[in-house]
Amino acid sequence: MSNLNASIAASPSIGAPGYDGMPTSAPLPVLRVPMLDRERQLFAYEVVFHREPGDEQTLLQCVLSTITDGALTRLVRGNRAFLNMPAELLPEDSDVLLHQPRLGVVLQPDVANDAPLMKRLQQMAQRGCQFMLDASGVDLESSLSLETLLQMVQLVRLDASHLTPQRLKEHAEHLHLRGIQVVAGHVNDHPTYERCLELPFEAIQGRYLLIPQPVAVPVLTANRLSMLRLMRVLQESNPGPVELGNIVRDDAVLSYKLLSCVNSAYFALPRQLKSVQQAAIFFGVTRMRNWIDTMSMCGMDDRPPELLRAALIRAHMCEKLATGMPNGYPEMAFTVGLFSLLDTLMCAPMEFLLTHLRLVPEISDALTGRGGPFAPLLKQIIAWEAGELTSEHAVPQRIQRMATIYLGATQWADQVFASAGGKSASA
Repeated sequence: MSNLNASIAASPSIGAPGYDGMPTSAPLPVLRVPMLDRERQLFAYEVVFHREPGDEQTLLQCVLSTITDGALTRLVRGNRAFLNMPAELLPEDSDVLLHQPRLGVVLQPDVANDAPLMKRLQQMAQRGCQFMLDASGVDLESSLSLETLLQMVQLVRLDASHLTPQRLKEHAEHLHLRGIQVVAGHVNDHPTYERCLELPFEAIQGRYLLIPQPVAVPVLTANRLSMLRLMRVLQESNPGPVELGNIVRDDAVLSYKLLSCVNSAYFALPRQLKSVQQAAIFFGVTRMRNWIDTMSMCGMDDRPPELLRAALIRAHMCEKLATGMPNGYPEMAFTVGLFSLLDTLMCAPMEFLLTHLRLVPEISDALTGRGGPFAPLLKQIIAWEAGELTSEHAVPQRIQRMATIYLGATQWADQVFASAGGKSASA
């Protein structure tokens, strides 16, 4: 294992000590789902916990432990976050949540029919706990108990995939006039996203972020063409350490970001690397080629930061899932994950972009959906992102492995993105 990989494996994650102080055998399967504001910056994360029927008490203990030891705060980088967990699992002693003012809870409408639970939630609200009502599939004017719930929550999330445009508009405007912040949820295409921008939503959440926007004629800026040319040279020329250093030598910004990242305290290298050539010798040319691609993509400051983070997470997950495949495959898998969102980042069709890159068939086939050895890995990751990797589709061991890989990938992506942008990991 390289020093880089060793440092990642040793880094903390939500494989937290249990609530009783005993270590858990595996990390808590969890997914962070961003909500973006109108400027496409992070508004908050929704933290979704994977659970199976009958494991509610175990889930509660794991969630509490990750809050108390700070692992959950690290996962969301100290940003505002809402925990999506059954409200009936909220502890009687809610101090663990009240001591974390940036952590709130997602509530389902049916809690309005549970009088004892509503009393506890009201007490938590009075003490400052933040709540977001997920109003999917309900009539917000249906009952007095639901009205009581609306008076208690700070945010309401509407389901943009089920409400008609007119009803979505009516609900959003009504809630906004009441002083409640409104979030558009399940925004899974760009026409719906554009409609939501015209309404008083504080944030928008959905798969639209990862889907390329249809364009009649792709147009690439000079900076993006330059980035594609760099990526093509790296793929075609098979450079050695000296050649690799020469390729990026004239790009002072890229060289600086690259060396800043590999020399950051996060990776705890035994000595400082002073040139790209030294880094290529230390890490290997193939890995450094991937790092140059990564730093180049992180320089796309006109794209949503959470989209860039998603590409980094996919890259790391693909590489880890390819462990055990033939030599060279993990590095190619990294490229598959990193480039899997290139069409969304570049606002151009994938087939068009591939004409500029000339990737090996194993990579290009995975990116275009034609198959190959990496297509199943990318499919697994997309299913994980969508929360579709459940016990109905996968054995527990596979879910736990994906949870471990995902948590490592989020931490890695956050640190790399922060180093590339010269910002703190909490940005």
